[in-house]
Amino acid sequence: MQKIQMVDLFNQYQQIKNKVDQKMIEVVESSAYINGPEVKSFQAELESYLDVPHVIPCGNGTDALQIALMALDLKPGDEVITADFTFAATVEVIDLLKLKSVLVDVYNDDFTINTEAIEAAITDKTKAIIPVHLFGQCANMDEIMRIAVEHDLYVVEDTAQAIGSTYTFPDGTERKAGTMGHIGTTSFFPSKNLGCYGDGGAIFTSDDDLAHRIRGIVNHGMYERYYHDEVGVNSRLDSLQAAILRIKLPLLDEYNAKRRAAADFYDNAFKGFDNIETPKRREDSHHVFHQYTLKVKNVDRNALQKFLGEKNIPAMIYYPVPLHKQKAYTSDDYSDDQFPVTMELIDQVISLPMHTELSEEQLTYITDSVKEFFK
Repeated sequence: MQKIQMVDLFNQYQQIKNKVDQKMIEVVESSAYINGPEVKSFQAELESYLDVPHVIPCGNGTDALQIALMALDLKPGDEVITADFTFAATVEVIDLLKLKSVLVDVYNDDFTINTEAIEAAITDKTKAIIPVHLFGQCANMDEIMRIAVEHDLYVVEDTAQAIGSTYTFPDGTERKAGTMGHIGTTSFFPSKNLGCYGDGGAIFTSDDDLAHRIRGIVNHGMYERYYHDEVGVNSRLDSLQAAILRIKLPLLDEYNAKRRAAADFYDNAFKGFDNIETPKRREDSHHVFHQYTLKVKNVDRNALQKFLGEKNIPAMIYYPVPLHKQKAYTSDDYSDDQFPVTMELIDQVISLPMHTELSEEQLTYITDSVKEFFK
């Protein structure tokens, strides 16, 4: 059996090696490293895949979030509501722009932002909501968009972990993750479902005016070379990374199907174990399993992680510390009792290996090992 990886990028590369190697040579020989044909082609192809009129590639997923907020003309002190249980990039950009992050709790079964908590947190200073499509499925976008319309708020979707996921509204309308709010953002970090071989990101919108503004912001605030109409940043997807993404994009649905198949295997293996709660799959969201995250109850989760490590099975804790308890983001506005679900999850969650190259032999070994711990 091959060594089990949390994310197996090497063996995924082996499946597309010839195409990747040839394309790298072509890009180098073209010397079109910045905003070259590969970037423009990838942009158009991703627009087609997402069925959205505007995709603006950028340097990474964190930049995508920051640029999205910059495009909204928010003022220092304006409030942005987001989830407490997620990676720090989401709140990092809020604070960098001198806005005020307002953290709320998540649901205890699917880990997405609690819409009742969003509504309760709205004040006259609230200007935007950032729902995080955590671990691979969409938050309750029907309710989030209702709240946003009612209170005249912007919605910026953090789609870094859910590219390719589809959300179904009550009327049957289907939309891709990242295309439902005013702006969507994603990351192409190598371990993502659609990952490049370095840093990369993108911003999506159906709003022509926002798209124009974002295109200027990503390029030093320029719409015409050497004429800086506003404060911008330098955040561009380079041609080498775009070329990789062009090879992988047609495979994204296949990659996500493989992740779902691995998740099905895990789900079936853990049936009947009272101490193990498998990930909920929302009926309105097609889960693409960026992570496969269990909740384990009435056991020492850290002991399970150690036990698996001794069997050469990587298992990660996403996330061990909530944002409201991170040193950089602590505030007198928060107390642990405002986040009962998050405070429970940080002691219960554990993520098992999840990627496109998991074999049945590996999955059997992983699940047998987890079950051995509970016997």
